[in-house]
Amino acid sequence: KKMKVGEQALYLAQLKGMTYPEALEKLKFWFTKLDILDWWNKKVEELSKGMAQKIQFVVTVIHQPKLLIFDEPFSGFDPINAAIIREEILNLSKEGTTIIFSTHRMDSVEEICDYIALINNAQTILEGPIKKIKEEYTDNTYQISISKGDLSDNNYFKVTNKKENDYTICLKEGVDQKEALKEIIKDVEVISFNKKIPTMEDIFIKAVNNA
Repeated sequence: KKMKVGEQALYLAQLKGMTYPEALEKLKFWFTKLDILDWWNKKVEELSKGMAQKIQFVVTVIHQPKLLIFDEPFSGFDPINAAIIREEILNLSKEGTTIIFSTHRMDSVEEICDYIALINNAQTILEGPIKKIKEEYTDNTYQISISKGDLSDNNYFKVTNKKENDYTICLKEGVDQKEALKEIIKDVEVISFNKKIPTMEDIFIKAVNNA
């Protein structure tokens, strides 16, 4: 812990097979990119949790590995730094790095992952491409915003949620969206009418409850 940050980062990079000049060049690049160059000559023990996380990220990716495993990489980060690291992870993926990403934060899953496996009590309860899974869990639920009027249950749909002028409705079996919308505009002024695509959090909760 008494070592200087840059000194230890150079040591770790060389352990991964990089030459000293190559490691120095790439570390300076990353430290500048993540705005942590001022910490180069400070001691490791002086690092905050968030700053230590940044440096751990740098020494993990510095040798451009083909496979990376991240476990809750945004823990300890404020929103700005979390966004920076998230962008860098996405860039690594675009450049061909395979990334295994473990997290409980479903918003991060939505932003980063292409293929997922949901695990509950050590059992995989759902697995596959995220786009396909979302399609499988999408039902006849729609979100509607109106400027005036009121919606209530009828022969076309059931109101499942209401918050001021925003409604969530579920179409009844055999009813398509055109029929429902035609009925709705008879009584109210519609601002927006959209199919509700479930979030990964919605899907996770539903999958766990059904497991």
